Amino acid sequence: MSATAPAKLPLGPVMLDVAGLRLDDTDRRRLAHPLVGGIILFARNFESPAQVKALTAEIRALRTPELLICVDHEGGRVQRFKEGFTAIPPMRRLGEVWDKDRSRAVRAAESVGHAIGVELSAHGVDFSFTPVLDLDYGASSVIGDRAFHASPEGVGALGAALVRGLQSAGMGAVGKHFPGHGYAKADSHVAIPTDDRSLEEIMATDVAPYGPVIAAGLAGVMPAHVIYTAVDPNPAGFSAFWMKEVLRKQLRFDGVIFSDDLSMEGASVAGGMKERAQAALSAGCDVVLVCNAPEAADQLLAELPATGFSTARLERMRLASERAVSLGAESYRAALADVASLA
Repeated sequence: MSATAPAKLPLGPVMLDVAGLRLDDTDRRRLAHPLVGGIILFARNFESPAQVKALTAEIRALRTPELLICVDHEGGRVQRFKEGFTAIPPMRRLGEVWDKDRSRAVRAAESVGHAIGVELSAHGVDFSFTPVLDLDYGASSVIGDRAFHASPEGVGALGAALVRGLQSAGMGAVGKHFPGHGYAKADSHVAIPTDDRSLEEIMATDVAPYGPVIAAGLAGVMPAHVIYTAVDPNPAGFSAFWMKEVLRKQLRFDGVIFSDDLSMEGASVAGGMKERAQAALSAGCDVVLVCNAPEAADQLLAELPATGFSTARLERMRLASERAVSLGAESYRAALADVASLA
């Protein structure tokens, strides 16, 4: 008896998560919904390299075109897959190298990106939500050592290098958290952060790294759940000014805009889950994430209108298999040696 052919469904604008190490019937039902376009994996979805490779294969077999699969795999304290994967240092380590030897820091950042890309692609993952492009003001506990550096120049150069490294492994990169989360002290997972600086100051500092990183081929951007009170009363991810005027028009970014997780407290100002999703999509996001909130996800899939969305950009995040690099490649081994030298 032949296996059931995967359902033919276009990619939708909603990205969800799943509960465990393998799909259950509830996961399959949600992922088969026409509004779904991708899935984000967490540490709870990882037990071993073999297990996560089987999980991604199971997800890919559900639909055609295949759902996009991603993960937060930055390094340091935000690295979901550990056993059998290279331990990536926090990005601040690259900033420390930058202060001593800029050329070496750029090379090391490319190696970090290459190593991440090779390892994730070998296990069926399309992309990672990295690099963090926030400046390190020493104020934000949620950003902290996830940031490369305090200077726009350092963040721009190292972010661009990491993007190039991911690209060399056939993988797109998603920069976050636009226009910048480093100055706001509150954690948007549990609060609604604000930043009262002027537009001119934010553009000259936090937005500045996006120029060189976009020029390097940045494929996606994730806005911050931060309200920039002097600019717009809405958090950046719900702001047409930040998404359409600044990111699209002024910076000429034509990649995918992903909302940050709509179940976070920083998104609560927009109302219920349906209202949050509609506000993000109307402001200019292409894809909305709903994580760690299965009941809210079900509500969104039941209530969000199924028309009026274009997810053509989302296909750009698919792993470029013709450029994928094997775990036995010389470039990968060289990248691992470079990453090891950062310890």
